[in-house]
Amino acid sequence: MIGVPKLSRALSMLALAVFMTFGAMTGIAHAQVVSPSAPGVAPAQSMDYLLGPADKVRVTVYGEPSLSGEFFVTGSGLMSLPLIGEIKAGGMTVGQFQQAVQRALSDGYLKDPRVSAEVLTFRPFYILGEVEKPGTYPYTSGLTVLNAVATAGGFTYRADKKNVWIKHNGETTENKSELTPSIVVAPGDTIRIGERFF
Repeated sequence: MIGVPKLSRALSMLALAVFMTFGAMTGIAHAQVVSPSAPGVAPAQSMDYLLGPADKVRVTVYGEPSLSGEFFVTGSGLMSLPLIGEIKAGGMTVGQFQQAVQRALSDGYLKDPRVSAEVLTFRPFYILGEVEKPGTYPYTSGLTVLNAVATAGGFTYRADKKNVWIKHNGETTENKSELTPSIVVAPGDTIRIGERFF
């Protein structure tokens, strides 16, 4: 027969083990719930990313290598694909575009086509103002404003390092934000670093 002190100690150890297991599981559950629009998450990685001019997309039609390949979205938002010709891509998510290609191929060309699409190269971003080398640069996943400034050679001595102006692709006005390390850049964004007031 187990003594009361030993039984109490065993129950305490069991309760601790259950608590730690539950806590770990709760932590895992919280870690997996990440909103695509959370600060620091690059929009390009979001499921809502919209294709636009200069995006390079790999289209794979399973079992049809002659219909597969890497293609660019044109300035008019179209993509020219084998067999089906020009198809709208601009303003669509990758999933919507994939479904559009499947529909086009099944319309008298292939029986039950299976298509996948992925963005290989995102459209560039633009940076101007008080940086050493203003211009157009290739977009990379997870790019922040500070990364973009570093890519452009860094700030000039006149640069305002507290604020940044960003115009998102498709918008007509730029928005002023406080320059923090967490501000992300989306493909096609125009970044402007202003001049500080002495």
